Parts: sequence; C-alpha cells; structure tokens
Amino acid sequence: MIGFMSSLFSWSEPILSEASARDAPAIAALHGTSFQRGWSEQEVEGLLLDRHVITYRALAGTRLAGFIMSRLVEDEAEILSVAVARRQRGRGLARQLLNLNLRRLAGLGARAVFLEVDEENDPAIRLYRHAGFSEVSRRPNYYSGHDAKAAAAVVLRRDL
Repeated sequence: MIGFMSSLFSWSEPILSEASARDAPAIAALHGTSFQRGWSEQEVEGLLLDRHVITYRALAGTRLAGFIMSRLVEDEAEILSVAVARRQRGRGLARQLLNLNLRRLAGLGARAVFLEVDEENDPAIRLYRHAGFSEVSRRPNYYSGHDAKAAAAVVLRRDL
C-alpha cells in the first residue's frame, strides 16, 4: 500500500522529445511487451536511422514511458507504432504523443496520415477516432488472434 501511495504522489508528467538510435533498446523492449510480435533492437535502430522516420519518446524520469513512430514520404505519412508502458496508460500520454507527431508531420508537409490497427484494440481505435481518423478499409485475417482466430486490420486515414 505504501508503494502504491508513493507512486501516486511521485508521478510526474513525462517529458516528450525526439528519439535517437540510443533509444533502440528501450523502444524495442516496450514494443515487445505491447504487441504480439515485437520488433528487435536492430529493426528499431534501422527505423530510427531512416531519414523518413520520425519518432518521439516520452520519458518518465529515465524510463521510457511511451513512443510514437511514423514514416513520411512525400506528402503521405504512416504511423508505424504507438506504445505506452502499462504503468503509464490511462493518463493521456498516447494522445499527447499522437498530437505532437501529427503537428510535426503537418509541419513537414504531410497532407494525409494512415495507420493500421487491430480491430480488437478498442483503446487505440478510440484514440484515433477522437483524433479525427476515419476508416478507409480493412485487411481481413491480418493479425494473429489471441484465441487462434485472426483479427482484421482496420486502415484509418486523417487529412492534415
């Protein structure tokens, strides 16, 4: 109980900033705990070094609390991944990361942003719909289901 109470009072707002290749291990670890098929450190590092990829991180002290990663080519962007550490969920951090990322993409000339989300990921779908994304298509049987039943990927789009 004391640990729980101290964690409530010691919580401070995470700091958002651009990620770099040094963040690859932490991002890979968070991605691995957030998704059924996590990215390796090498995959994350390759993305972080790609000049078309924009990544923001949220740090709570020295710990990674969340990240968002997108790719911009010409005037179209794709959100590749968003993840928030379990202890930080429900505090609006994903929304902050998404808003920051969308502003940056717009500033770099993006006119449209796309993403795919598991049809069963209700919190993410609510986040994206609240941010103005609309469904444009579905990819059936795209994600491996938790109960051996595959789930569709919902493809969403937002114009900037």
